Amino acid sequence: MAPTVAYFCMEYGLHEEFPIYAGGLGILAGDFIKSGRDLGLPVVGVGLRWLHGYSRQRILPDGQPVDDFPTYRADFLEDTGVRVRVRIASREVEARVWRTERWGNAPLFLLEPVAGDDAWITRRLYEPTLDCRVAQEILLGVGGIRALRKLGLDVDVYHFNEGHAVFAGLEMIAERMAAGADFRSAWAEVRRRIVFTTHTPVAAGNEVHAVRDLLRLGASCDLVEAELREIGGEPFNMTVAGLRLARHANAVSALHAEVSREMWRDVTGACEIIPITNGVHRPTWQDARIREALGSATGLRATHEALKQEMLAAVAQRTGVRLDANVLTIGFARRAAGYKRSDLVFGDPARIEPLLAAGRLQLVFAGKAHPDDAGGRRIVANLVAMARRYSDRVVFVPDYDMGLARLLTRGADVWLNNPIRPLEACGTSGMKAALNGGLNLSVLDGWWAEACQHGVNGWAIGDGTSGAPDQDERDRAALYATLETEVFPAFADPARWVSMMRAGIATAEAGFTSDRMVRDYFAQLYTAE
Repeated sequence: MAPTVAYFCMEYGLHEEFPIYAGGLGILAGDFIKSGRDLGLPVVGVGLRWLHGYSRQRILPDGQPVDDFPTYRADFLEDTGVRVRVRIASREVEARVWRTERWGNAPLFLLEPVAGDDAWITRRLYEPTLDCRVAQEILLGVGGIRALRKLGLDVDVYHFNEGHAVFAGLEMIAERMAAGADFRSAWAEVRRRIVFTTHTPVAAGNEVHAVRDLLRLGASCDLVEAELREIGGEPFNMTVAGLRLARHANAVSALHAEVSREMWRDVTGACEIIPITNGVHRPTWQDARIREALGSATGLRATHEALKQEMLAAVAQRTGVRLDANVLTIGFARRAAGYKRSDLVFGDPARIEPLLAAGRLQLVFAGKAHPDDAGGRRIVANLVAMARRYSDRVVFVPDYDMGLARLLTRGADVWLNNPIRPLEACGTSGMKAALNGGLNLSVLDGWWAEACQHGVNGWAIGDGTSGAPDQDERDRAALYATLETEVFPAFADPARWVSMMRAGIATAEAGFTSDRMVRDYFAQLYTAE
């Protein structure tokens, strides 16, 4: 019989109407609990109910992005009647436990403080201040364990999706120590029931906190300073703690596993990191008309053209820019972060401007920066500037969310991805495009390093090398060359293009759905000793 799994995550992307997600981590979590339900597997999700949805993006007349944080309708949430208490600094915080299965997902339990004086904790996802961030993680981890106990759920495996939930492991150790176990025995017993997923392929991007702050804020669950140091070090590294609390850990693609093992190789007592590549929820991301049209080349091409028209109509409604449905349309939509190099294609005006002027291609961009990331906001402003400079061929669509993601990944002819390799841990937007017949044009990073059959189901940018001082120039030259010598000729050959669409769809359906991912978790992470 399959083990019962409690999946902890700080954010969940289930639908744009319920904006308790910021990006890929949350979309992955939402797809996970949807596939868990579809497969009939014993999975529950544990998270937080955020008072304000993640940011709504507006573009000011000067091209600068601004973020609003509106409230949203959540009257569909079911109050379980369960209340739990956690200590945050000197205050006992009571939290209610909500439940939802509204989007065909496995049960998702969301904690939210009861008292108005404690609402600051879940006011906004990923608050940058130390005390608020740690308070959120205490409520998720410690509160999540206590909620599961009060709900009467008999959990076999606790899955921490990223380091935000590791205080749950401290709470589990404290429970066993309160029952008479010594620290090391309690830790060993708890470790047999925890698994961990790491996502960040850069050591500096992994969250750390001073041990004294964890003690001050109550995150220690009454473990003493020396015990906290043994688990997470000093400063207390949330990823290191996850690797030392878990019996198994996974990275989110094969290449990411190599990077992660190298990054954490000096951590004593860390568990093994295996690759389980992410996947996406096919019913959420693949248009039903694509599934129906797969048997007919003519039907598939016509369906894609209809989806492209729908995307372009939505772009025009949102931006006032009307693009040409007959022109090769490239989509690029993801979080605004420097390593993703969203403006790489514009780096050599002498190469890109003639292609735009001749109507060889047009580009649709979308993406948000973290609200507190000034560098990310500059990236968005630069994309807006490019859209204004090339106003008949380039457009930036504001307020990227799940709804816009569906439109773009269903309607784009080509999906562009050009991160600095190997910093893209996985990159699931390309899977969504592939499920709908969009052809990936990507650096060989993340999932595409596993999926790419160059010239068959999409194209690689470059040869997979990285780290050269002139890497941007090399990758940009490879991007232009691949466009001009391979993508454009294929687009001019309808029969070949449809053949490649079919190959891309087959690749995504066979190996890159969240159903496959969840099965892999059960086989390789949850049941393996």
